[in-house]
Amino acid sequence: MSTPPKQSDRRLIWAIVAFILCVWIGSVSFGQTLDDTETSIADAGHQTIGDLLGIDIESWSKVATRTEGILLRNNTSAFGLDRVRTELTTWRDVFADAKEKNAARLATVESQIAALGTVPAEDETEAAAVTARRTELIAFRDELAAPGLLAAEAHARAVGMMSEVESQLRARQTVALMVRSVSPLNPVYWPDAALHLFDGVKAIGNEITAGVMNRQWNSTNLGRLLWALIAIGGSILLFRRTQKFMDSRTASTADGAGHLVSDFFGTVLQALIPLFGLVLLTYGLTTLDVFGVRGETVLRELPLTGSTIILASWLGKQFFPMGDKYGPLNQPTEVRIKTRRTAIILAWLVGLWWPYSAFVSSGSDSPDAISVLYFPFILVVAIVLFRFSTLLRHAPDAAAGEDISVGRTRSVVGRVVQLVAIAAPVLGLFGYDAAARAVLFPTCISLGLIGVIIYLQSLCYRVYDLLYGIEEGRKKALVPVVVGFVLFIVSLPIFALIWGAERSDLLSFWSRFTAGFSIGETSISPSDFLTFVLIFSVGYLLTGFIKTSLRSSVLPRTSLDLGAQDAIVAGFGYVGIFLAAVIAITSAGIDLSNLAIVAGALSVGIGFGLQTIVSNFVSGIILLIERPVSQGDWIEVGDRMGYVRNISVRSTRIETFDRSDVIVPNADLISNQVINWTRGNLAGRLILSIGVAYGTDVDKVAAILKDIAEAHPMVIMTPPPAIMFVNFGADALEFEIRAILRDVNFVVSVRSELNFEISRRFAAENIEIPFAQRDIWLRNPEVLRQADSGKQADDSKDMTETPKFAQEPHPDVEMSDPDAGDTT
Repeated sequence: MSTPPKQSDRRLIWAIVAFILCVWIGSVSFGQTLDDTETSIADAGHQTIGDLLGIDIESWSKVATRTEGILLRNNTSAFGLDRVRTELTTWRDVFADAKEKNAARLATVESQIAALGTVPAEDETEAAAVTARRTELIAFRDELAAPGLLAAEAHARAVGMMSEVESQLRARQTVALMVRSVSPLNPVYWPDAALHLFDGVKAIGNEITAGVMNRQWNSTNLGRLLWALIAIGGSILLFRRTQKFMDSRTASTADGAGHLVSDFFGTVLQALIPLFGLVLLTYGLTTLDVFGVRGETVLRELPLTGSTIILASWLGKQFFPMGDKYGPLNQPTEVRIKTRRTAIILAWLVGLWWPYSAFVSSGSDSPDAISVLYFPFILVVAIVLFRFSTLLRHAPDAAAGEDISVGRTRSVVGRVVQLVAIAAPVLGLFGYDAAARAVLFPTCISLGLIGVIIYLQSLCYRVYDLLYGIEEGRKKALVPVVVGFVLFIVSLPIFALIWGAERSDLLSFWSRFTAGFSIGETSISPSDFLTFVLIFSVGYLLTGFIKTSLRSSVLPRTSLDLGAQDAIVAGFGYVGIFLAAVIAITSAGIDLSNLAIVAGALSVGIGFGLQTIVSNFVSGIILLIERPVSQGDWIEVGDRMGYVRNISVRSTRIETFDRSDVIVPNADLISNQVINWTRGNLAGRLILSIGVAYGTDVDKVAAILKDIAEAHPMVIMTPPPAIMFVNFGADALEFEIRAILRDVNFVVSVRSELNFEISRRFAAENIEIPFAQRDIWLRNPEVLRQADSGKQADDSKDMTETPKFAQEPHPDVEMSDPDAGDTT
């Protein structure tokens, strides 16, 4: 009899059923949602181009049509062309973003098509379901790719029209620079120029008088006047008190980091405080509101004028200081004084150029008079600039030490500036005042920007001097050099603006730069490059960290010898760098399949030109795997003998006994005979030869040698050293000590110590160590006497004749060896 289920069991059963129903309903709904998504994307083929791209395509068509008409007419002003370029830049960026539409979905569909395999040949068959599914996916892929293709076409159209607009703008700028006006040396135009100058001064005076006299001085205007006077007075006070304030601010004599920080902030405040005073002065003069139209035109240039003078004066103090400080250029004291004075004069002239040109060019319809009035200012600036460049090229003081600016670079810059200072007034004399102004004043401002870069780089050197010490900091100052290079790269847009580039030009260039370039079917952008560098750097640092951990923490805890540990660390390093490079390239969007073509093309070059490198590379891998030699082994290769200090993929470094490094290609270690004295075991045999005189007690000699060998601490007693009586030599009885040493690396020192002890013991025991002796026996000496008398007779005839017996052996002279017992 079965018992009815409990109430809790019924609840559990109903809960399971409800869960199954929910899962089934959810899966059906999700599948329907996927089908609806694919249907909605497939229906996109019935939409318009604008709907596909999500862009107002009608507005783009109007802009493109209008731009093409402007380019065909070629009569639009430069301002109009610049506006058209700005508009095209916006559309180009829009289409560049639209090109990536559906990119992720396209990649998925492409992988689905690839999974179905290639289309079968005519004589092959395929399942109908597979064919139908492939056809459906291909149609779906084409629909997905349509927005990107349309955006790419529109992007190409926008880029092409931008190039045409920029070509016309460059052509017009060139024409404007080459426009020739009248020569300022022609006295016909002088009266008109003088009248124009006088009328301008008079007009500004009348405007100021009218502004003061016609102003109703009510409470509002009196309040504005009070604020203006306060601002002007504050600016004057800041200008007058700046130097005194800064002298008290930077009077600290502390050394180290505190001195560097206080010095840096002190020099920065020397420029910031006058700039703040300039802001107050501009605000006060503008608040007065009494200068009129032409006066306001000149007043608007006051901030640029004051900034130029203040910053140039500040740079002059840093580069050409007074007193014992040399500055970054290390010029002698008298040269620094002259250069600083000339730099300040040049800064005032360049700063005053902006209000002067605004004053001269306003209120006149006579370009000839303006050209004549420009020339005296251009001539004065060119003369001062030539003087400054001459002083700049002066050689540094030899007692000042290292300087930041290399003498050759300084000389080249000074020579270029001198040429500009000569060319500008010459161009002005021939009427090309626009070209003269276009090269003269940007050169002066560029010198100031170069000075700022050099100052920041010298600050980096000072930081390194503080961290590493002066001597070591100069040697290890790679980072300041890199910082200087980065500063120069960052300043390139500023240089471009100084030399006449427009902001829209820089924005256009930046857009093209960020868009990247194409290599085959692969597009590479700066963001891809930064991605590659970032991922590869992380992989490289991670590989180095793991190598360090393996070498210091993991592998020393194992039973592997030093050579095996080095092989594992080196192999992991190569594999890690390879994987980091592959992952970085893949993440940057570079297709590695395209590298197969390059690898095939390089295979021929590797086979012929790089076969030695490849041979050494393969040999290095064999050394790391088989380890016939390891780091620390004492090996002998040819006539070279020493310790293995490092095994790389290409070569092996051996340190000889005279502390010199020998780089041996790995192929030599594989193909040639190598003697490894310490392979697997440091123990090695020592053979020491000893000779004693004939007649010595050989048993006594053997006993003494055995005592000496066994007494040495480096000699192993198992097996014990052997004393061998090896030969009856020509001059001695020859013995050998054959002993096994604990460490064969000490064989030279052990040999020397044993020889010292043998010499001492033999001397104490009166045992003679013989040396080779030879006796000369003369047979028939009377023949030599006759030959000697004949020689004296012959010498009376010919003093230069050589005796015959001196040239060749006499037949009656015999050599005998008493030890050998025979004669020759």
